[in-house]
Amino acid sequence: MAKNKTAFVCNECGQDFPRWQGQCSACNEWNTITEVRLGASKSAGSSVSGYAGSVGGGSKKLKEIREVEAEKMLTGIGELDRVLCGGLTTGSVNIISGDPGAGKTTLLSDLVSRMSQLMPSLYCTAEESLSQFKNRVNRLKLSCHEDNLYLMAETSVEAIIAELDAKQIKFAVIDSIQAVVTDLANGSPGSPSQVKSSAQALTQYCKQNNVTMFLVAHVNKNNETAGPQTLIHIVDCLTHLECNDGQIRTLRANKNRFGDVDTVGIFKMTERGMLSVDNPSEIFLSGSTTESPGAAITCIRKGNRNLLLEIQCLTTETEGEFPQRVCVGLNMNRIKMLTGILRKHTRTKIFHDTYFNLVGGLKIDESETCIDLALVTALLSSLNDFVVPRTTCIMGELSLNGDVRPIDSGVPRVKEAVQHGFTEIFIPYRNYHKSMEGLGAKINPVKTIHDFLELIN
Repeated sequence: MAKNKTAFVCNECGQDFPRWQGQCSACNEWNTITEVRLGASKSAGSSVSGYAGSVGGGSKKLKEIREVEAEKMLTGIGELDRVLCGGLTTGSVNIISGDPGAGKTTLLSDLVSRMSQLMPSLYCTAEESLSQFKNRVNRLKLSCHEDNLYLMAETSVEAIIAELDAKQIKFAVIDSIQAVVTDLANGSPGSPSQVKSSAQALTQYCKQNNVTMFLVAHVNKNNETAGPQTLIHIVDCLTHLECNDGQIRTLRANKNRFGDVDTVGIFKMTERGMLSVDNPSEIFLSGSTTESPGAAITCIRKGNRNLLLEIQCLTTETEGEFPQRVCVGLNMNRIKMLTGILRKHTRTKIFHDTYFNLVGGLKIDESETCIDLALVTALLSSLNDFVVPRTTCIMGELSLNGDVRPIDSGVPRVKEAVQHGFTEIFIPYRNYHKSMEGLGAKINPVKTIHDFLELIN
């Protein structure tokens, strides 16, 4: 007779342990390991199903396998098609995760409405009522095919699969994978065993019946996809929706079996839903026609996209005992380091309150070092009351010894700046290439902070 087995699994990272312990050695969290009862073990001769359907039948030669090209279909949502590298792959299983309120349900409501015009589509919600979904469709004025769009409020995976089969659904959204349960596993909804088994059962059905599916996934306190790591291995594409300050949303693919993972989509949350931003640089530039001190424009790189961004700085006399340093969307440690470089190499003393801001509400990672020269320029511009022309783009990384270090993708960044009408561009000396001269802009390669200050003044 088959025996029931138990396992001890961390609820945060999904790591397995042979016995219970207080702290997870993988993620260092305390009291997150719980006992999970596994199903009865099968005999050695029984067939085991894989993620992509039932396996078996022995091996085959390469020439005996029929070659099938992955079919892509455009969703009509420009930035989503960009992240998915040319559209949605037929028969794929995709995950979209993000913070609460990031816009996952809003984006997928628009997507399922568009797909219902092409094929029978199902939106299964386990976290809200059907009337809430209909109110959202009416509020956002989404265009859908009423005879092809099916709504379902269900938590049983078996019932969902039966409905998919009965209605011959070809596109489905499950909201969310942490809220559904299956009879194939024990545990409460959201437990590692339930999440893994539910995702595996849904993936098997999609692969066998050529159904395209999106799974909504929750995130943990570290802003990572919640549940066991097996969940990420099961699906074909893993996307994450980042919520920046304000209305800007960033969609990034962290895994994609049918395309690149270096693509970023920019959305804007409005009353009409999630709108694709085809030209993000227009949002991250203030659009002001008046030139004033304390502003500098640079070019950052989000994934494989180059975005023009305006950095603003304001310096005022200190009213208190100690100067204040305030920055929005920037890393404070980076600001402190750059002010130290200015004091050491340019003898610039800053006894003022300084305020930094990024136009458009975007957040810059600490690893994005190409904005160093622009930050220094905006600070000195406000401090010394001189104006940097709005047709000037500045990019480059500063080292602690005052050298201007090269940045990645220098030529594409320069081309992006020229395309938006910038006539003078400052770049690191080692990023200079002859192809930049024929673009129609004045290229100023600089080696040190002293060379840069002489040119900018």
